[in-house]
Amino acid sequence: MAVLLTGALALSGCAKDSGGGGGNNASGQGCQLTAPPAGAPAPNPPQPPPAPPNAKDMRVGLAFDIGGRGDASFNDASVAGLDRAKSEMGFSDVKELDAGAGESEDAKQTRLRQLAREGYIPVIAVGYAYADAIKAVAPEYAGTKFAIIDEQVDGVPNVTPLVFAEEQGSFLVGVIAAHRSKNCQVGFVGGVRTPLIQKFQAGFEAGAKAAAPSIKIDSKYLTPAGDFSGFQDPNKGAEIATGQLEEGADVIYHAAGASGKGVFSSVKQSGAMAIGVDSDQYNQPTVAESKDVIISSMLKRVDLAVYDYISAVARDDLGSLPKKFDLAIDGVGYSKSGGKVDDLVPVVDAYRNAIANGDIKVSDKP
Repeated sequence: MAVLLTGALALSGCAKDSGGGGGNNASGQGCQLTAPPAGAPAPNPPQPPPAPPNAKDMRVGLAFDIGGRGDASFNDASVAGLDRAKSEMGFSDVKELDAGAGESEDAKQTRLRQLAREGYIPVIAVGYAYADAIKAVAPEYAGTKFAIIDEQVDGVPNVTPLVFAEEQGSFLVGVIAAHRSKNCQVGFVGGVRTPLIQKFQAGFEAGAKAAAPSIKIDSKYLTPAGDFSGFQDPNKGAEIATGQLEEGADVIYHAAGASGKGVFSSVKQSGAMAIGVDSDQYNQPTVAESKDVIISSMLKRVDLAVYDYISAVARDDLGSLPKKFDLAIDGVGYSKSGGKVDDLVPVVDAYRNAIANGDIKVSDKP
C-alpha cells in the first residue's frame, strides 16, 4: 500500500506541474490537480461467494425498462446477470417482456401480472419506473417473490429492493475526467432529471472537483422528470453533447441509457473523450464503433445484483443480500478496459479506498 500511495502522489504531483492529461485550456495549462488522499487502507475484499445452487426448475421473469436488450447500458447489465445465473444454476425457463416508450402505468402492471400469473418466480422489475406498479401488483401475488432495481420499496414483504451507491462510482469517474481533460472542462448528460440520475451527477461533480477544484462542469438533462423518453433518444443525446463540446468540454460522462449512443457519436466526431455508465461500455457490441473514445465506464453492478438475487431466491436466503451495493463490496466501480486509464489507477484507487472506508462521504444530491 505504501508503494501504491507513493506512486499515486508522484503521479498527482507530475500532473499538477504539467497541467494534467497532457492537454491545455485557454491559458494552455490544463487543470491544476490536487493530490489524492493518502493513507487509506484498501477495504477488506468481499467474502468469496458460495458455489452456485442447482436451480434447474426455476422459472425467472424479467420486465425490462425502456430500451430492453441491446441498450448497451442498464438493461444489458441486468441481462448479463440473468444469463450468468442461467449458465451456472442450470435453469432455462426465462421470460423477458419489453417496455414501451411513453407507456401507461397500467401497461407496467399488466406486464408484472402476466409474469406472476404464468408462475414465474422470481419476477424482476428492471428500473425505478416500476415502483408504483410493483406496489400494486406484489400484494396480489403473495406467493411470488419480486425484486425491483433502483427503488427502495418498503412495507411489501415479497418485494426485495436492489439499490446502489451510484454517487460513489460516479465520484471515481469524475476524478478520471478531471485528470484527462485538456480544457479543464467536462460535461455530464443525464437521461431524465430524477433523484436517481441526480446521484450520478452529484458523484461525478464531487469527484471532478476533488481532483481539480477549478474545473468547469456542464451538467444537462435530456428530459424532465416523468418523461422517460430521455433514456431512448440518441439524437437528443447527440444534440446535448454537441452543445457541451462546442462550449469547451472535452470529456463527457453520460447516465442516459440508450441515449448515450448519441453522446458517444458526438464525442467521436469531435475527437474528445467519453465515459460510459452501468456496463463496461468499451466492450459493448452495440457501441463498438465508438469504443476508441470511451476511456472508462462507471460500473453499476446490476449484473451482480441480479445474479445474487436469483441465487438467494434459489437458496431461500434473501437475508444474505446487502442493503446497498456500494464500493465496499464492489457493487459500483470503474472500468479499465482499453488501457486508457492505466496510469491513473493508483490515484483513482486511493479515492476508492477512502470512500469505501468512510473517510470520504459522497453526497447523493448535486
